[in-house]
Amino acid sequence: MALFHDPLARRLGDLQDALLEFIRLEVASAVVLLVVTALALIVANSPWGGAYEAALAVKVGPSWIRLTALHWINDSLMAVFFMLVGLEIKREVIAGALSSLQLAALPLVAALGGVLAPAAIYVAISAGNAEALAGWATPVATDIAFALGILALVGPRAPSSLKVFLTALAVLDDLLVVLIIVLFYTGEGSTLYLLFAGIGLAVLIGMNRLGVSLVSLYLLIGAFVWFCVLRSGVHPTLAGVLVAFTVPTGGGDGHDAAASPLHRLEHALHPWVAWLVVPVFALANAGVSFSEISWAMVSGPICIGIVAGLFLGKQLGILSSAWLAARLGIARAPEGATFRHIHGVAAVCGVGFTMCLYIASLAFDTEAQENAAKIGVLLGSLLSGLVGYLVLRGASRRGDEH
Repeated sequence: MALFHDPLARRLGDLQDALLEFIRLEVASAVVLLVVTALALIVANSPWGGAYEAALAVKVGPSWIRLTALHWINDSLMAVFFMLVGLEIKREVIAGALSSLQLAALPLVAALGGVLAPAAIYVAISAGNAEALAGWATPVATDIAFALGILALVGPRAPSSLKVFLTALAVLDDLLVVLIIVLFYTGEGSTLYLLFAGIGLAVLIGMNRLGVSLVSLYLLIGAFVWFCVLRSGVHPTLAGVLVAFTVPTGGGDGHDAAASPLHRLEHALHPWVAWLVVPVFALANAGVSFSEISWAMVSGPICIGIVAGLFLGKQLGILSSAWLAARLGIARAPEGATFRHIHGVAAVCGVGFTMCLYIASLAFDTEAQENAAKIGVLLGSLLSGLVGYLVLRGASRRGDEH
């Protein structure tokens, strides 16, 4: 009974409940995402393929913000997705699996290795091809919904600490991907509109400092920041992350996290992102007409580089960096997890999908290049998911035997 009343135990219990709720929603959304992806491929290769392409090219909106349907999806809906990413990152840093150096050491080192190795493999394969090299960051991302979904298929035999490790690793991977987009895939923008966006962010930071907790006000000013970033020429999805970082976390010590504006906004956005934003993005971006796919495209550096980066790079980068961190005493493996469990997580992290498709849309200019990237993402993610599941299943069975 004393343990029940212990504030630390109660806090850890709340965090565990929140993590389990997060995983359940991510797993369910992974199933929906898989169905929608299959639907996009079926429609793109059906008699309605032309209508599918035409619908995405239709311009919608008033004259001062008239965009194609595809751009509305990729520039506005994905801004909501990136806002949720920003909220998750901030929450994990403040009171989650990244709230201390001891907790964050292994996933941080693994995430760095899991980004550097796929990029290096892609660059090596694409060397000498300037157009292909533009997509060097495409295979560095991990789709957290699919990754957690595959781990869930293993069932309770997988150590619970492995779920925490994978979640922290995927969140840090998202952070690194955001930094890559900011540094390498965002062009120079209009100084005036960027100034307006900066003023909006300054107001949000001021509201945070003053203890303003009205979520709707953060969203309203956040929409203004998004519009200014859009009109500046800089990719507007980055506004979602920046706005998320300004949302208050309550007292900042995690004790009142459940009542904080950040928790309430994350809790409200998560179902919308899982059930609407990501499936709509997949429906609009995953459709590839197989009639436009050639052997030269599949065997070219873009497709091969992405497949190799996701399937080989993620495993090589995460495993080697995790092993090195353990050998140097920088970090310890998750409790109850073996090297095979870490190998399974490394393979599962090669399921890039949503973020990989998004980076490809920023990196490539022609439809042929994007199609090659889409095929590479689909193949690399499929291979990684199958191998990751088999390794995790085998590791968990071995654990049961012992």
